[in-house]
Amino acid sequence: MNHTLLLNCRRLFLTGLTVQASIGVHDFEQQAPQRLIIDVDLYVSFEGTRPKDDRIDEVVDYDFVRAVVHERIARGHIGLQETLCDDILTRLLDHTGVMAARVSTRKPDVYPDCEAVGVEAFRAKPGVL
Repeated sequence: MNHTLLLNCRRLFLTGLTVQASIGVHDFEQQAPQRLIIDVDLYVSFEGTRPKDDRIDEVVDYDFVRAVVHERIARGHIGLQETLCDDILTRLLDHTGVMAARVSTRKPDVYPDCEAVGVEAFRAKPGVL
């Protein structure tokens, strides 16, 4: 994240958003929802999110990020974490204030011998990078 264009950005983040999701391609993963932990970083224009009146409508609201995640989970079963990351990134980048975003997902309960399995993706709007 050292690109010079991102130096003029504000980074917003949600860390450790934990949801129950129907996700996975293995038979044992399709039996019941499983715990999924999601981290999101948003890169927004510093100038475009400088609050003049200290009001929430002057910035990108964290509630928007949570709503995007919960809406996608509610749509139903997802086979791959890659699909989930891509879907969330697409919706986040639809917001006019978001220049770039990073989404990571991890499933902590798949294997007993590791902390988690996961995917991370980063995407920027065309022309930003």
